[in-house]
Amino acid sequence: MDGIVFFRTRQHDEVVAFYRDLGATVWREQPDCTILQAGDFRFGFCAREAADTEGIITFVFDDRAGVDDAYERVGDRADDPPRFNDTYDIYQCFASDPEGRTVEFQTFE
Repeated sequence: MDGIVFFRTRQHDEVVAFYRDLGATVWREQPDCTILQAGDFRFGFCAREAADTEGIITFVFDDRAGVDDAYERVGDRADDPPRFNDTYDIYQCFASDPEGRTVEFQTFE
């Protein structure tokens, strides 16, 4: 079984460009929705009058280098530099996409 998480967006083009700049690819285009893929993770953004901005979109990398690269790519959208979180035994950082959704980059250690 596979799955896709969809989000309503008011800034379709900007949001899709943000995730494509992070390395996601377009899996499928629909009339008002773009479905992106990063590894086995599929997520879509559909143009609507309101935006879904709750929750956290988390990208899991194989190692710290992947997290560090994502941190560099998001630039000033990052909250803080990556750090080790000993509660969950992960290396992580957070950022915000163009609509303010929380995006996390992490690797399990």
